[in-house]
Amino acid sequence: MSDGIMGKAATMEITIHSNGDSAQLPEDDSLEQDLQQVMVSGPNLNETSIVSGGYGGTAEGIIASGTIKAKLEAVDLPWKQRAVGSPKDGKSFFNLLPKVRICKPRSSNVHQTQSHSVTASSEPARGIAVEKFDVVKKWGINTYKCTKQLISERFGRGSRTVDLELEAQIEVLRDTKRKYENVLRLSRALTTHFYSLVQTQRALGEAFSDLSQKSPELQEEFGYNAETQKLLCKNGETLLGAVNFFVSSINTLVNKTMEDTLLTIKLFENARLEYDAYRTDLEELNLGPRDPVTLPKIDLAQQLYAVHKEKYERLRSDVTIKLKFLEENKVKVMHKQLLLFHNAISAYFAGNQQQLEQTLKQFNVKLKAPSSEKPSWLEEQ
Repeated sequence: MSDGIMGKAATMEITIHSNGDSAQLPEDDSLEQDLQQVMVSGPNLNETSIVSGGYGGTAEGIIASGTIKAKLEAVDLPWKQRAVGSPKDGKSFFNLLPKVRICKPRSSNVHQTQSHSVTASSEPARGIAVEKFDVVKKWGINTYKCTKQLISERFGRGSRTVDLELEAQIEVLRDTKRKYENVLRLSRALTTHFYSLVQTQRALGEAFSDLSQKSPELQEEFGYNAETQKLLCKNGETLLGAVNFFVSSINTLVNKTMEDTLLTIKLFENARLEYDAYRTDLEELNLGPRDPVTLPKIDLAQQLYAVHKEKYERLRSDVTIKLKFLEENKVKVMHKQLLLFHNAISAYFAGNQQQLEQTLKQFNVKLKAPSSEKPSWLEEQ
């Protein structure tokens, strides 16, 4: 039917009068009815669901309005003049069509949602970054003040807080630690050398025993020496157990107990430096003018000074207590270990095996039998 309509439209001639009205042809009514049916069967321009895409794009299968306009204007229809109208009234065919409401692209809503979610998720990260920046800022200011205070003290320009009694005790502790470290080093060397001696005595005793069996003429002499070396080896292993126990106790005292106290002393000295730095800062501000600009700074400096003063006094109290307990513990430990070392050495070189074994029992030193098997990993835990 559409081919017949287009054929009729192509062969018809429309006469336009001066008033803009076209002459009526015999087949005008039938042709107009056919075109109305075509328009009804076509897409409804009021349905906004057929309009898709954004930024001027069209969906697949949807004809753009510009394309429809071009095709309709290219067809010379008998009713076109009436629909288009005269230039005087300024109306056209597409002005008479129902207006199509273009929906906003859904992608804009998606972008807005994504932007909102990104903004919401960036808030915690921004808070963490600000917090880290504040920490770095405080650290930088504190480091600058402490470095300035330390340099001024080294050059004799700044004043420092001095606790003569406490600093004397700290110096005694450091000197004692150096001397105990020397005793520990020598004791370990003694253990190493004596272990080598015991191994040599064991090998010598085995050699004497072998020669005693292979030399009938010197069997008795080799036998005496073999028994003596075996006895010395046994007593040497007992003495090694006592010396190893002594070394272990000295190592614990020096590298754990004293080191823990010295770590607290280091924290105390850092707190003392910070305390003097903020004290000097507050004194300099108090010497200056008091105006609306400097008063907040003075209040802040006063608060920081109070915080660091409290920290300094707390650590000073901790150091005093630890020094007292360390001295008591050192005396108790060294009294036991020195008595053990003396009795064991004396009994060994006196050849008193019974006294040597009694000394180890007295100080609860347990020896592992040379012939015993290595304990399992579960027993070692």
